[in-house]
Amino acid sequence: MGRDAANRSAMTVGREMRVNRDINVGLVGYGLGGRVFHAPYASATPGMALRAVVSSDAAKVHRDYPDVAVVLSVDAPLALPELDLIVVSSPDEFHADHALAALNAGKHVVVDKPFATSLADAERVGRAAEAAGTQLVVFHNRRWDADFLTLRRLVQEGLLGDIVHFESRFDRWRPTPSPAWKDARAGGIWFDLGPHLVDQALCLFGLPEAVSVDMAALRGGAPAPDYFHAILHYPGRRVALHASKLVLDNGLRFAVHGTGGSWVKHGVDPQELAILAGARPDGEDWGLDQVEGIYTPADQPDARRSIANERADYGRFWTAVVAAINGAGVNPVPHGQALDVMRVLDAGLRSAEQRRTVPWGEG
Repeated sequence: MGRDAANRSAMTVGREMRVNRDINVGLVGYGLGGRVFHAPYASATPGMALRAVVSSDAAKVHRDYPDVAVVLSVDAPLALPELDLIVVSSPDEFHADHALAALNAGKHVVVDKPFATSLADAERVGRAAEAAGTQLVVFHNRRWDADFLTLRRLVQEGLLGDIVHFESRFDRWRPTPSPAWKDARAGGIWFDLGPHLVDQALCLFGLPEAVSVDMAALRGGAPAPDYFHAILHYPGRRVALHASKLVLDNGLRFAVHGTGGSWVKHGVDPQELAILAGARPDGEDWGLDQVEGIYTPADQPDARRSIANERADYGRFWTAVVAAINGAGVNPVPHGQALDVMRVLDAGLRSAEQRRTVPWGEG
């Protein structure tokens, strides 16, 4: 459904087979994204080696990776011919420029979400990748969350029947705005958590007919929206995507209702918290989500039962990146799919600004 067929048919772009040596990685940025979502995998994934990090805090990097080179300028790793892949985890406003520079230097690129801060910039990066003939992969890692993998399995098995209402939430309790750039990012929370929720919805259901978004800054002194409620319109189905930083009881993650029953899931995927706690992305217990969703069958509403979760593993993203660069597999998140996410985000901005439903393809 949705993007599954596109994933299976994506073309391999790798220009040469490199299976006999590691893919050498340069990481741009060592904030939360670089430290938690990128560096641990670039250093642990078979066939990949972290060689350089762009950071102003060499001591922080060397506490975790004492043998990795630390440089101040993005230009430095781009000039190193031994580096094959640049991972862009800089602040959002630099994603497009840093990805373009890496592509123009002949490097493969993994770029953090959001792909860019505007649809026009994302399209520009996509054209540069096509011209360069190198892999451009957008880091939509939440496709490999335990809860989402479980939901995809339930949908594919037909357990929920025809889904008519789909609710996906990322709520937080952060009542005081922080001085960090993330709280003031362009698009606010819609461009922070929205890309995750939109990408998951498009994976399941494909492109919507229209987009309606309400967003607001609800916390006193918030410099950008910290709340959104989005509706993606499909024939016979409504998809509600929601995030807020003022929700104290924030356990609900999914509520999915169909003609075959309902599935409700609380809790968050465990991988981010595990790495923050010092764990490595491997081991027998990695990616195990102990909070099971509850399924209520339509034909036996009193027979509610828990559904065991699939095992989460962001490592599958990185293994697929290695295969794609080596010419042995497909790009796990090709930029065309990420552009669809950007188009929904762009429509959502216009919907919120103009207080109306935006038909798909308008503008």
